[in-house]
Amino acid sequence: MRTREQEVEPLINLSEITEVELIILKRMREFTIGDHASMFHGTGFDYVGLRDWQAGDRFEHIDWPQSSLNNFSPLVVREFEQPTTSSVIMAVDRSASTRCGATGATNEKRGMQIATLIARAIATVGMSAVFFQDSIGMITFDEGFHQLGAVRPRIGKGQVIHCLEAYQHGTGLQEIRNVGSLSATFSGFSRKTAMMPVISDFLFDEVPEFLRELRQVNNIHDVFLMIVDASFAFEMPKVSAGWVEVYDVETGRTRMLSRRELSRQSERVKAWQNEVARLAKDNDLDVVRLSVDQVKFDVALVEWVSERRLRRRK
Repeated sequence: MRTREQEVEPLINLSEITEVELIILKRMREFTIGDHASMFHGTGFDYVGLRDWQAGDRFEHIDWPQSSLNNFSPLVVREFEQPTTSSVIMAVDRSASTRCGATGATNEKRGMQIATLIARAIATVGMSAVFFQDSIGMITFDEGFHQLGAVRPRIGKGQVIHCLEAYQHGTGLQEIRNVGSLSATFSGFSRKTAMMPVISDFLFDEVPEFLRELRQVNNIHDVFLMIVDASFAFEMPKVSAGWVEVYDVETGRTRMLSRRELSRQSERVKAWQNEVARLAKDNDLDVVRLSVDQVKFDVALVEWVSERRLRRRK
């Protein structure tokens, strides 16, 4: 018998996860052989590079995907300066706005949800953590931050898939209590300093307060924002009617909009997300903007996360 979750098409499938993994391997190989050496000026890197397997190397250090590119002759292992494991804790938006899709957009965007881009970001950040042998955890939040869920940090590709399933279906999410403030709740989730990307469309009213809380978290963890472009989901179809009834997924209310107002929704979303980026910088938070273009999305995110991981914070 198929479960309800199995019947729903995943936001990102296994072949797409493998595609992300190969992009990470390709970019990291370019970095380590010098094509992008300028990204790694400085000291204190954990990751050294790839080298051929030698007798005595630990089995779990073999990089199987990279070895497969050489037909397993020779085997390739990842070499690190220190065998310590870092943590990546993703704070991910599961609010209703992320389920908005593009019904009136161009063919390549039609049917895509904001949640699809968020899921791809989870996969990319997660598989980057797998590459560096870091543990991966996740905190989810809704509009108003009333329901907080968590996936406790673990290591491995299976953990990435678990995070994706938990994000889409809520399965395996542990409820976490708000211990007085959002900053205290987020800060206390991991005992050691972690990389903490906040992945969201930021289409909610509490953004200024949320960013102030994240500024406090940034004193303990390495917090930065991943703003997922949501304007495509508000590219409305052309309508002949003078007024159209629309449904707000966040509030559950309906309202009437004129055709002119309807056509401006996408531009308003762009303007708001630009304002979020400005407010983030005012709170000393770094920002990466994620485009709906899949190629640009993958390359930009892989390079950002990899550089962030490979350099130590000053």
